[in-house]
Amino acid sequence: MQFDIITIFPEFFTGPLDYGIVRRAREARLVDVRVHDLRAFAHDRHRTVDDRPFGGGEGMVLKPEPLFEAVESLAGDVGAQHAVPIQGEATPVARPGTAIVLLSASGKLFRQDTARRFAQLDRVILLCGRYEGVDERVAEHLSTDELSIGDFVLSGGELAAALIVDAVTRLIPGALGNEDSAVNESFSALEDQGQSVGPVTGHESPFGRRGDLRASESRVTDHVLLDCPHYTRPAEFRGWNVPEVLLGGNHEEIRRWRLQKALEKTRRNRPDLLNIPMGP
Repeated sequence: MQFDIITIFPEFFTGPLDYGIVRRAREARLVDVRVHDLRAFAHDRHRTVDDRPFGGGEGMVLKPEPLFEAVESLAGDVGAQHAVPIQGEATPVARPGTAIVLLSASGKLFRQDTARRFAQLDRVILLCGRYEGVDERVAEHLSTDELSIGDFVLSGGELAAALIVDAVTRLIPGALGNEDSAVNESFSALEDQGQSVGPVTGHESPFGRRGDLRASESRVTDHVLLDCPHYTRPAEFRGWNVPEVLLGGNHEEIRRWRLQKALEKTRRNRPDLLNIPMGP
């Protein structure tokens, strides 16, 4: 897979891409990450990439011309495909297998399912916003996705781009030493873990009566869970002991314990992830 990052601060990525899983994936040639200076696509004497907003207001806005030219120089003449609106509204079009991602505080929230979708592609082009924002024509007629990494405002899209590269890279086959690590972790759907949810014998359901998953062994496919708690040596630390079930060696009991604790933790820390279907 190839990542192209378009930014006015290419030096920013000298550090984040040189460590851990991303570095190993690059060395193994599983991913190719290329950073491009947006100013190289501005042709005036001062290499200007921003201008004052129409209608007045604070700050500066990134101009559309350098961004369109940058993407078109990398991925072909995608911008020309948007020149004529279709039924009054232009639709972003990218080459098959390519996503053109505008990083913006106004975008949709980047989630694990988005990372999974990107991991199936051949190429992801990341446009790092700056200043007060980016000309809206970039969002409407160039990008295939406008994404935010959270309900807060950053100074630019560089941090967000680095996070997306990391999140997607670790889902590429071969990037992790243990492929199950990308399944049995936070924000994995229950069906991805290959687990069915049945009765947790001897324990109260973490959902209470109304959210009880009942005594059914049917799969729950629309829940997303945080990771279960993890422990390592020593087995006793300052009077806090590792749960006995993890020391017993019964893999089925451990599996069920981990699932229950993941459900409890998700309910406690991120109840918004639990869209529990109510039975009749």
